[in-house]
Amino acid sequence: MAPAPFADDAFKGYAVTDTKNWTDFTVMNYKPKQFTEDDVEVAITHCGVCGSDVHTITAGWGAITPPLVVGHEIVGIATRVGKNVTEIKLGDRVGVGAQIASCYTCKACKNHNENYCPTMIDTYGAEYPDGTKTMGGYSLAIRANKLFTFHIPDGLASEDAASMLCAGLTVFSPLVRNGCGPGKKVAVCGIGGLGHYAIIFAHALGAQVTAFSRSLDKKEDVLKMGADRLVISSVPGFEKEFAREFDIVICALNVSAGFPIGEYLTILDVAGIFIMVGLPEGNLPALTAFNLLPNGCRLSGSHLGNHEEMNQMLKLAADKGLKPWIQKMPMKDCGKAVKAVKDGKVRYRIVLEQDLTL
Repeated sequence: MAPAPFADDAFKGYAVTDTKNWTDFTVMNYKPKQFTEDDVEVAITHCGVCGSDVHTITAGWGAITPPLVVGHEIVGIATRVGKNVTEIKLGDRVGVGAQIASCYTCKACKNHNENYCPTMIDTYGAEYPDGTKTMGGYSLAIRANKLFTFHIPDGLASEDAASMLCAGLTVFSPLVRNGCGPGKKVAVCGIGGLGHYAIIFAHALGAQVTAFSRSLDKKEDVLKMGADRLVISSVPGFEKEFAREFDIVICALNVSAGFPIGEYLTILDVAGIFIMVGLPEGNLPALTAFNLLPNGCRLSGSHLGNHEEMNQMLKLAADKGLKPWIQKMPMKDCGKAVKAVKDGKVRYRIVLEQDLTL
């Protein structure tokens, strides 16, 4: 039996109230968006901790307006389902990722690129047209539009699905959009939450995968994830052995200082693509036009993925038994969790388990 729907005054979560004290969370009540017949209400059971949460609550990406409940890797139970929702029924396990709404009418939305809608609404720290502030998944519940709510397959545990809803999709979408599969060679640099998913999914899609890391510390891990080899990128000239070898480079680094982007471009085959999925706070290293000429390589970024790609990813994970490497913590320890992410001490994703009650 599904839990009862939440009253508007029953929504509460762990909120940051001061970006200078970003590990201190306060339980607060807040008003959710008005429920519509296009929405699903979710009683949250799990929420992944994303690097985006840390960049936000520390004001690393810019000033925010506290109090704010973060978290956008959400899994729970559908407690209320609008009449216009067809993919989800009451009591289903569902997920909500980093985007919670779009305009639904622009060119991007009509072409199944709602993740690139110019007026997209983020799951937390944004506003609906009526001024309601979006609050995230370190909380009891959330209301989301049907386009941004996803059925979790039976073969996928809730704690494993949670971080797929942002980190997983962030790498899965550019992989499939750029033809990752048998016969393709993929390089992954930055072996953290995003990078470990890039290895898992590129391998599952049938590509040959090479991990690039600054040390040997994670060699055993990346080989277990599905990488064919690990290359030490801190050694000068590391790129020379791999000139024009790769079709795709996925860069999941969260730091930009000293990153040898020019060297990584040389390991791409003709018309190969370098895709930046990490979002460091500083500027990327400078390039010149001559970095792009020898192999006609392409520079790209990627924002989440569309509805179909999310469903495809979740199905692939369920069908093949794919599991992220996670650490589980009670939601009340979200302060410790974000500190661990900030300090780079997580292998490779933290998932918070619900402990709030009405």
